[in-house]
Amino acid sequence: MTDPGGRSRVRALWTFAFDYSLLLIAGTITALVWANVSYRTYQPVAHALHFAVNDVGMVFFFALATKEIVEATLPGGALASRREAAVPVLAALGGMIAPATLYASQAMLAGRPELLPGWAIPCATDIAFSYLAARVIFPSGHPAIPFLLLLAIADDAMGLVVLALFYPSAPLSLLRFALLMIPALLLAAALRKARRVSFWEYSLGAGGLSWLALYLGGFHPALALVPILPFMPHAARDDGIFAARELSAPDTMNRFARWWRVPVQFILFAFGLVNAGVPLSSVGPGTWAVLSSLLIGKPLGIVAATFIGVRLGLRAPGGLRCADTVVLGVAAGIGFTVALFFATASFAPGPALEEAKMGALLSFVAAPLAILIGRAMGLRR
Repeated sequence: MTDPGGRSRVRALWTFAFDYSLLLIAGTITALVWANVSYRTYQPVAHALHFAVNDVGMVFFFALATKEIVEATLPGGALASRREAAVPVLAALGGMIAPATLYASQAMLAGRPELLPGWAIPCATDIAFSYLAARVIFPSGHPAIPFLLLLAIADDAMGLVVLALFYPSAPLSLLRFALLMIPALLLAAALRKARRVSFWEYSLGAGGLSWLALYLGGFHPALALVPILPFMPHAARDDGIFAARELSAPDTMNRFARWWRVPVQFILFAFGLVNAGVPLSSVGPGTWAVLSSLLIGKPLGIVAATFIGVRLGLRAPGGLRCADTVVLGVAAGIGFTVALFFATASFAPGPALEEAKMGALLSFVAAPLAILIGRAMGLRR
């Protein structure tokens, strides 16, 4: 005898877990507990899985982030209008410059110049968790929600550029990179011209060549699908990030996203498991530099850049107050996934990496902090 109600509850539980990235949190907690109970057994497992997770699996995480960036530039998308996009994009830039500057200053004042390579870690904004925090803080339809979404998308786009330019995974070889990346782009263009609709041809064919180009050229291979995604056939206009229509849209890019939506959640579980295993004793100057730069530098940079943009004659979304910008700036300080990834790209294994990872993990406190500030200001969902 079947139990339709039981199956519905299981489906609802899985949907909730995927929507709120609970598998990533579960992997993070598992890693923290394991590393602090038996770091001797945790470390070799994490090391063995590191390449498969960070250099291969995370290709598809960054691909899904790229999809949102591509769609945001379509008609109807948040980045389609330069006038509408200018202020939050400027805010995203300020939200990268200020925390990077604050981090570098703290590293030098602490007498820890070996921490300087991690300057980009506090530039990160975890788009999913920041968006979820904004939905809890602000009333439905409040302009702060799309503003933060656009800011996070722009932050991710600029973060991918920073990762590619400043954090090579090996000695650079532009010749090897070009010899493989050019054919990858030509193949992706040929597939689009031939109106091929299978996302496997783009992701495995052109994407495979792109991965080899980045890996052999010394760049981070997790970005392999970033230059390939724009070639995938996609909708003519954007219905909005996380729009319900995406669940049934027939275009290649949305079918790619639907297919990888569930596997990427398990990849994120593995990412948390492999990267978040930090002994609690690792807290140090690097931890506080990352955390304070995210919690203080990020909102300061966002508020200052928004103010400058408005003073220059640009237009912020209607009804957005300075207080709202402060709250969404704090919510944008959730670095978490992307900050962890930047930490592993910034440092070799050692104390600096462990300290930076702890700061990235602790940035999750930005969520309850933003909620408390929002409540104090009278904001209700």
